[in-house]
Amino acid sequence: MKIVDLLKVESIDLKAKPQDKAAALEHLITLMERGGNIADKEEYKACVLRREEEGSTGIGEGIAIPHAKTSAVKAPGLAAMLVQDGVDFDSLDGEPAKLFFLIAAPDTEDNVHLDVLSHLSMLLMNDDFRSELLKAGSAKEFLSVIDKYENEKFEDEDEAAAPQAQRKVLAVTACPTGIAHTYMAAEALQEMAGKLGVAMKVETNGSGGVKNKLTAKEIEEADGIIVAADKNVPVERFAGKPVIFVKVADGINKPKELIEEILSDKVPAYAGKGGSEDEGEAAEAKESLGRQIYKHLMNGVSHMLPFVIGGGILIALAFMFDMEFAGTAKFGSGTPLAAFFKNIGGLAFSMMMPILAGYIAMSIGERPALMLGIVGGFLAASGGSGFFGALFAGFLGGYLILALRKVLGVLPDSLEGLKPILLYPVLGLLIMGVLMTYVINPPTAAFNQWLAGALAGMSTTSKVLLGFVLGGMMSIDFGGPLNKAAYVFGTASLAAADGSAVSSEIMAAVMIGGMVPPIAIALSTLLFSDKFTAKERQSGLTNFIMGLSFITEGAIPFAASDPLRVIPTCALGSAMAGALSMAFGCSVPAPHGGVFVFGVVQNWPMYFVALAAGSVVAAVLMGFVKKSVKE
Repeated sequence: MKIVDLLKVESIDLKAKPQDKAAALEHLITLMERGGNIADKEEYKACVLRREEEGSTGIGEGIAIPHAKTSAVKAPGLAAMLVQDGVDFDSLDGEPAKLFFLIAAPDTEDNVHLDVLSHLSMLLMNDDFRSELLKAGSAKEFLSVIDKYENEKFEDEDEAAAPQAQRKVLAVTACPTGIAHTYMAAEALQEMAGKLGVAMKVETNGSGGVKNKLTAKEIEEADGIIVAADKNVPVERFAGKPVIFVKVADGINKPKELIEEILSDKVPAYAGKGGSEDEGEAAEAKESLGRQIYKHLMNGVSHMLPFVIGGGILIALAFMFDMEFAGTAKFGSGTPLAAFFKNIGGLAFSMMMPILAGYIAMSIGERPALMLGIVGGFLAASGGSGFFGALFAGFLGGYLILALRKVLGVLPDSLEGLKPILLYPVLGLLIMGVLMTYVINPPTAAFNQWLAGALAGMSTTSKVLLGFVLGGMMSIDFGGPLNKAAYVFGTASLAAADGSAVSSEIMAAVMIGGMVPPIAIALSTLLFSDKFTAKERQSGLTNFIMGLSFITEGAIPFAASDPLRVIPTCALGSAMAGALSMAFGCSVPAPHGGVFVFGVVQNWPMYFVALAAGSVVAAVLMGFVKKSVKE
């Protein structure tokens, strides 16, 4: 398979004139649809936008490679677009993007297409290649340029020998999705190594798995290693060698500087996480304590959410089939179907705290810490310290392993093999059990009881204020720290201190706060059509559906194109909806679902009223403050 096998004539536009990033992405997705590669355009679009939230795919040098891997793609494909005047794409170098390639990757185990896409990423680092593409007069000429350069560079790829050089450098590249940036960084490093007369091998950690894996012998013989990665990759194997840790973008934009630095003999040896030298932790030390804590917490939350959402939705279904006994000890006994949903959903939901604690711990102390975190999470649930106890257990388990590594580092090398299978588990579990039982659980359980009492005893005014704040937080940064903080707080409120599922007013305010923005935007496009472009108006119906489903991503393009007007109005509407939800005493037992779980919302008619009121207010305010669009 070649690049031209994935790129069709009908998916190429050499005369595109998008006005902004949102319009550029919309046009690219339309081109992809013309090629027949997408089964669900809106789902694919949502995935592309989510990838842009992680960081712009405008890599600099006038190039942008947006991409998504999703089940909405039925066959791998490419779409291409030239914007001769350029368009602002939030590129890494701050310059407008002119050359666009959109990648559609199916969510399957068959990743043959990824090799082809890596070829494209590498070719784009060639100045002559980019220049000829920009001069192409037709789609066929555009394809012929790609075919020519691909044949020249890769026809002898399998037989190509590693360059002979006096010094040897290794590298590892990895980006969150592992489709484009991984291979572009690899190509940039290899190309620069060739110019500098340095032998280099690059291991790529892409969606198709690890390619060109570094061997123990190669690591031993290397003068140093460059790790250009935005996600965790195995680095303990590099202990004792000079190692540079940088972002994958630096691998693309600063290959010469990185190679020269690793060869300067000034880079300290990486001691490894189990080492006793400060140099081994230098890379982590560059991150602020807050950033490290946030990263570890999000690792736990990301692994926890599937258990919470899956289990919560099934428990909500149990409510639908057993409303008579909802909220009583007999809940789940009314019908066999209710019992089935309650048992399966409850089992998944009960794993919430152990999974949260386990993966926080693993993020800190790697695999040996996983068991300690999971057990600590179970102890938190059984000891009444609940969600907050599980948080403590996660961080405790991770740092406990780090401490044990240092303490046991004085033991003879002959006992090294006993540490992960005997010493870490036994000593760690013993210490974790003592600390959770006698130190963490008692005060945290008391705090939980106080908090539950405080929430239950809140006046109507206090509840309304809490709902106002939580609703607004869901709509300020659309997936950022504030949004995540509110959602995690909401999901935590669904679990009692013992881990059992409950119906939560807090979760209701959080969910409705996340539903308002896309609905408000959809209404505003209908009421104030002159304030939006034709393409924005076309997405109105999609936003309405996404909002009702508690999928906030539809609002992101609008917020990105006009943040000073869209974000404050949406936040105000969301805050109002959250406040009204609290005032009406609405609660929900599910962490997701939108209107599809309204059947189990306590006081659902007024919950709908709160949603409608917040959406209308936001839509009207948005219409008044936005400027008219001239097309």
